[in-house]
Amino acid sequence: MGIIGGVLLGTGLTFAILGYVGIFEEPTPPTIPAPPTLTIPEASDPPPTFGEPSSAAEVAAKVIPSIVTVEVSAFLAEGSGSGVVYGADGYILTNHHVVDGSAQVFVVFSDGARFRAEVVGSDEVTDIAVLLVNRSDLHPLGVGTSQALAIGQPAIAVGNPLGLQGGPTVTAGIVSALDRSLAVAGDEDLYGLVQTDAPIAPGSSGGALVDAQGRLIGITTAIAVSDVGPEGLGFAVPIDIVVGVANDLISFGEVRHALMGINGSTAYAVESGAEYPVGVSVENISSGSAYQQAGGQINDVIVAVDEVQIHTLDGLLSHLRRLREGDTAPVRILRADQETVLSVTMGLLNP
Repeated sequence: MGIIGGVLLGTGLTFAILGYVGIFEEPTPPTIPAPPTLTIPEASDPPPTFGEPSSAAEVAAKVIPSIVTVEVSAFLAEGSGSGVVYGADGYILTNHHVVDGSAQVFVVFSDGARFRAEVVGSDEVTDIAVLLVNRSDLHPLGVGTSQALAIGQPAIAVGNPLGLQGGPTVTAGIVSALDRSLAVAGDEDLYGLVQTDAPIAPGSSGGALVDAQGRLIGITTAIAVSDVGPEGLGFAVPIDIVVGVANDLISFGEVRHALMGINGSTAYAVESGAEYPVGVSVENISSGSAYQQAGGQINDVIVAVDEVQIHTLDGLLSHLRRLREGDTAPVRILRADQETVLSVTMGLLNP
């Protein structure tokens, strides 16, 4: 049976996670260049090496004090999820869908202490929220990086599934895949996710995915389901996206996500009878958009943004989650067999 979607892990009141490409209006340029001839890019560099891993018990001892239960309530409704201590100033990371629609939020620490929490900000596009509690003796986790992750490296999930009493639950596995996209409710999607086989369950939303050194590499958010039920695959928002979103929420109360203003599809090159994804073919451009103002045209093929190779539409959307309105990024394209670089100043994504 094939995977048909994902289920969010929290038992929060409501959830609305939206992945947007934008609203597009096809312009009528005087000429539309022919599509370029695509070639297969060179192989990427080998994955990085890692330091000496700690045992699962050592990682658990380091991480558990930084994991909390998030309790939410509203009129005639209640739910729970997980959270991660972020810094020493009282900030807690969790998921948007855990706290969305809540009237009251409480945080329960691994030592049993329960504190009222304020929702500092919440971002439905990436499913990240930041809470604030008035507690000073916190144990923030060290932050890793998702850019250096490699498939097959150890991954440990720590959260509070099913609202179980007695402290966080620790499960171990590996990083199973990178840059996954997942439909979590209807046509709603998350992009750039880290996939793991470390068992996670409802209530783990907002918990930690850490590496073998106990560094935070993602915030758990969803599990995959098919027509026969859960498939044992978990997904986390990568830490590089989490940090940017959390810092924006703390500083500004919102995240001004970047919008390029195109509609496209994955472009393929053919070699020896096989097709390979090599970029994003631009099929429509919204009038007045960032991409149009930079000189973009229909039939362009986007192959890199910020010198990061782009192979698929999902990969492009994942990278855009790291950019903000007003950021200017070099966008390398192929146009009628000529390579050029556009300087694109990003517009604003309106959820």
